[in-house]
Amino acid sequence: MSGYFTEDSSAAVVNGRTAGTANPRVAELMTSLVKHLHAFAKETGLTQEEWEQAIAFLTATGQKCSGERQEFILLSDVLGFSMLVDAINNRRPESATENTVFGPFHVAGAPVREMGETISLDGKGESCRFEGRVIDLDGKPVEGARIDVWSDNADGFYSVQQPDEQPKWNNRGIFVTGPDGAYNFTGIKPVSYPIPEDGPVGDMLKALGRHAWRPAHMHFLITAPGFEKLVTHTFVEGDPYLTSDAVFGVKESLVAPFERIDGDTLWRSRYDFILTPASQSLTIAD
Repeated sequence: MSGYFTEDSSAAVVNGRTAGTANPRVAELMTSLVKHLHAFAKETGLTQEEWEQAIAFLTATGQKCSGERQEFILLSDVLGFSMLVDAINNRRPESATENTVFGPFHVAGAPVREMGETISLDGKGESCRFEGRVIDLDGKPVEGARIDVWSDNADGFYSVQQPDEQPKWNNRGIFVTGPDGAYNFTGIKPVSYPIPEDGPVGDMLKALGRHAWRPAHMHFLITAPGFEKLVTHTFVEGDPYLTSDAVFGVKESLVAPFERIDGDTLWRSRYDFILTPASQSLTIAD
């Protein structure tokens, strides 16, 4: 659409300037973005001062980003956008284990450990035995599944957040399943922790009256030949933040039981992971 810009025709005029030679997908995304942005401004009666505050907020968000921190991803997380994109791209059969956000604290190259070994190296926290099976949709064991696990320590920090305080690879490890698909390892019972609050995203949460806490969880990245990659957590049953996770990562099916065993010296959490064949997951997403 050519012509002059007016309040009523704003989105149509802007989108009308997109050339026919533009990349079709880029044109589709930008056309929709412009339509929704202009509709938002009209619906809310956005003021000049509010627009300036929004620009300042986005500028500060970019300035907070570094090689160790991505404030824009944090913003996406607390708006539920990261989880929405994850859900759209990981549609699976109802019986399969659900995905959730990857998080910023994974480290590639964790050591492969023997089944039953401990990943907790700093001596802190309440010991917990994690066990279960990796199976397919028919309940058959998946052999050769690589289970990459990581969690915070008893103080609520991941090893990459405290490289000078925690041992290298603390609360991290990779385990490979045998013919029975079973896994077991010892870590700690994870603890709840707050996402970073010292930036513009933290300021936004405070302005909205929202807390910054994530419920306690163990991360799992599971890969196996012929199956869809699974990125998920198991959450500690009974955690006070399960229904108010700051990044909306909790799904009811991922809440796992944690029970005391051996008196008061050890916890146990059992959870079976159900993988989706790669070909079937692609069909569902179509």
